[in-house]
Amino acid sequence: MIKYLGSKRTLIPLLVEVVRRAGPVSTVLDLFSGTSRVGLALKAEGYRVLANDQLAYAATLARCYVQADAEDHLEDATRLIREFNAQKGSPGYFTETFCVRSRFFQPKNGERVDAIREAIARKGLPPELEAVLLVALMEAADRVDSTTGVQMAYLKSWAPRSFEDLELRVPELLPRARHGKGQASCLDAFEAARAFDADLVYLDPPYNHHSYLGNYHIWESLVRWDKPPVYGVACKRIDVKERRTVFNSRPRHANAMRELFATLRAPVLVVSFNDEGFVSRAEMEAMLRELWNGEACVTTIERDSKRYVGAQIGIHDGKGRKVGAVSHLRNTEFTYVASCRDLSGALADIARPAGEQRQALGAPEERWT
Repeated sequence: MIKYLGSKRTLIPLLVEVVRRAGPVSTVLDLFSGTSRVGLALKAEGYRVLANDQLAYAATLARCYVQADAEDHLEDATRLIREFNAQKGSPGYFTETFCVRSRFFQPKNGERVDAIREAIARKGLPPELEAVLLVALMEAADRVDSTTGVQMAYLKSWAPRSFEDLELRVPELLPRARHGKGQASCLDAFEAARAFDADLVYLDPPYNHHSYLGNYHIWESLVRWDKPPVYGVACKRIDVKERRTVFNSRPRHANAMRELFATLRAPVLVVSFNDEGFVSRAEMEAMLRELWNGEACVTTIERDSKRYVGAQIGIHDGKGRKVGAVSHLRNTEFTYVASCRDLSGALADIARPAGEQRQALGAPEERWT
């Protein structure tokens, strides 16, 4: 999958275990699906996943990993990816914008992205199969980029991986889950909350001022293929200035979360957050306890975690000069479980300190790093 700020890769074993212990669950709504890494893991466990994200690239990832099933698309995707890997490059919007005006990719790879993306557009493929091909192209480009993992800026010198040749691979398509076919949507979180019922809702909302559209604007343009005007050194889409979410606003965040919680229709909510977010642990627990007429039961699970790579390499100015020291390298990830019934007993052993949790789940040490 693509490199992603806030990825829940290391938390997936915990999240899957929480869902297992939450009682009878067949349908899970993932309201801020991002890369769909969590949705894919839940689909693999047999759950029907409803994945939503308001960004087009994230909805495309969900359509590939959650909605598309291997039995329907694997054969066609394999054939088309073989065809596209033989495609010669042809410079266009992507090359000019992200290889010439900026330096996110080597021109040889930008030219192939241009050619393959135009070829996908000409095919007029069914939405699920098109999503699989777009994800294959997105992930291929991600493997040869020259960034630290976000598209706010590119590296001063070319990353070694950027010299590799772009090559598409078939995404990890899974067979249909035993509880039913998944579904991807591209709605505002509040719209999705009103539209879908589920046995459990998983929320991994933006937790600070960083915009996912700003951080991954190239993928948004690659998927939409609307070739928008851009601005700044990073050549961001012009609509990055306007398409803001309330969850990126410190003064509005808590009320937005409270409103969203009240809108959801599910007996169990699972929320991912961390100690660098706009809402403290005490505030989040208080909001969740207000649910079900103030009778909600809340369990909080902590995990120690590395901070994102950008925080680890330090603070730099626009010319790449180091201008500040890193304050800390680790943070605490919180998993809040709120339910209309008491799940504390079912979650007791995984809410213990990390060493005891590993022993309780029989998990190897590195699984929880």
